[in-house]
Amino acid sequence: MTSELILSRRDLEFIIFDWLQVDSLVRRPRYSGQDRFDYTSVLDVYQSLAADLFAPHNKKNDSNEPSFDGERVTINPEVGVALRAFADAGLVSAAFPTEWNGMSLPSIVERAGMAYLLAANPGTAGYPFLTIANANLLIAHGERERVEPYVKAMSEGRCFGTMCLSEPQAGSSLADIRTRAVPVGNGRYRLFGNKMWISGGDHEISENIVHLVLAKIPNEDGQLPPGVQGISLFTVPRKLIGLDGLPSERNDVVLAGINHKMGYRGTVNCVLNFGEGRFRPEGEIGAVGEIVGEPGKGLAYMFHMMNEARISVGLSAAAIGYTGYLHALDYAKTRLQGRTRSDRSPTSPQAPIIRHADVRRMLLAQKAYVSGALALCLYAARLSDDIHSIDDANIREEAQCLLDLLTPVVKSWSSQWGLVANDLAIQVHGGYGYTREYNVEQFYRDNRLNPIHEGTFGIQALDLLGRKTRMNGNAAMAALDRKVSSTVSRSRVTASLHRHACTLEYAWERIRTVTSKLHRLDDPELQLANAAAYLEAFGHVVVGWLWLDQAIVAKTLESGPTGADFHRGKLAACDYFFGWEMPKVAGWLAVLNPLETTPLNMPEQWF
Repeated sequence: MTSELILSRRDLEFIIFDWLQVDSLVRRPRYSGQDRFDYTSVLDVYQSLAADLFAPHNKKNDSNEPSFDGERVTINPEVGVALRAFADAGLVSAAFPTEWNGMSLPSIVERAGMAYLLAANPGTAGYPFLTIANANLLIAHGERERVEPYVKAMSEGRCFGTMCLSEPQAGSSLADIRTRAVPVGNGRYRLFGNKMWISGGDHEISENIVHLVLAKIPNEDGQLPPGVQGISLFTVPRKLIGLDGLPSERNDVVLAGINHKMGYRGTVNCVLNFGEGRFRPEGEIGAVGEIVGEPGKGLAYMFHMMNEARISVGLSAAAIGYTGYLHALDYAKTRLQGRTRSDRSPTSPQAPIIRHADVRRMLLAQKAYVSGALALCLYAARLSDDIHSIDDANIREEAQCLLDLLTPVVKSWSSQWGLVANDLAIQVHGGYGYTREYNVEQFYRDNRLNPIHEGTFGIQALDLLGRKTRMNGNAAMAALDRKVSSTVSRSRVTASLHRHACTLEYAWERIRTVTSKLHRLDDPELQLANAAAYLEAFGHVVVGWLWLDQAIVAKTLESGPTGADFHRGKLAACDYFFGWEMPKVAGWLAVLNPLETTPLNMPEQWF
């Protein structure tokens, strides 16, 4: 697969340089000494790795998924080769602070680069994106002397990381986890329990794996504390770290089995048993772990990794949707079939299917979804850079509020509509689209995972309406209101954007009105019953805002010396979104105001 079919470099650079102005970050101390050449050079490395080492084994990952013979996991050797090259290029620690031997690159540049790898081969890219998030949590919340060996090994590609939250009986209800951590002194514990759906949970592609495990410390009476307040976080390595900082004996963590997935098959997904006694580290049963931070605050720490992973899930969905769009576009330009309505003569040559209006509709829809999702994900990364580099505390606080508010939207909107784009890519291919000889059917299966993992659509909806829109006395909603209002004001002065500005203003005002009305309801079940429809509407309005904000920039560059077709294509995608997508908001809001309660009131015996 050529890099041109993986991701649009032109669109990527428009988003990060022309629109989000990443160049301006170099004036801040955290990024001093960097420049645009550095950023484009790093993107070149990601792009080359994606085309040369990640994309070539994507289909092999799908057809030859990881296997377990009862002793060890076997993974395609190309996975290890690609990940070794990734680590050797210094990309694991690309955004780590310099005091942790990182390059201190802006998150937006790192995320833009990772989009290439996620589009080229999400199964292989899953290992480093989890590892990077794991290391970032340890840097933020761990005691340096305890976590430095892990972070160093991860940055060098000698160790990969996981997150161990769910359990078979608990699922997403983390208050009900049963994994216990028994203290043995000096911040060390022995862990006993089971964890489910652990991506990257067991393999031989690195010399070690460090699991970040949620568990509960028993009370004096031996009982586990109820609820989420009793959850703590632990580092549990597959192999214990010796005094020399290198892996030594095997820890009491074993693979119980592999989950066989519809897609995303290159990332091994596991059931892990902790403390079953197959291995006896230091002569005793129980997986040896060290606590991260303070007891009882594990879930708060884990949200650092969970939120980063949610944004990465959104980025993965956008990237897989994007490569599907590029494949469909390439096919539509070269596939000859039928004739246009203006030339129906059977003796005339067949036309490329891109000349048919309905095919252009499907391509334009994909372009609006995937480029919009990519912009949404990279906007979130830009907010993260502001949080970590701006001196003004008020601006930092506003950026944090916006990032918290938008995280469920980044995860859920991108994963929903990126998948719709993949569905349309199959449709453009016609009958060929659902055969394995063409890549688009795998793209759909790979992307179908994203609306589920790291919190389902429904969970993100509850988080958005029940928590994020209420945070800090509605400060996050107020911050977003200022951003949307600014875009509306700036776009009104351009005749071709004036109508879109009015549409956005009206839709956002309706969102604010519905939000206030729902917040005033006393019954939480009633308030959140239609949270999914709220997230649908909210997400579309947010992406509409970002499309209009990009259109302002594209309009100024449209008549420039280069890229007129590209910028007009951006403007057309914006027109499509406002013409075809924004009208959907009214339908979603219709079940919120007045509140439609049929699903809430439906007795289970009626189904």
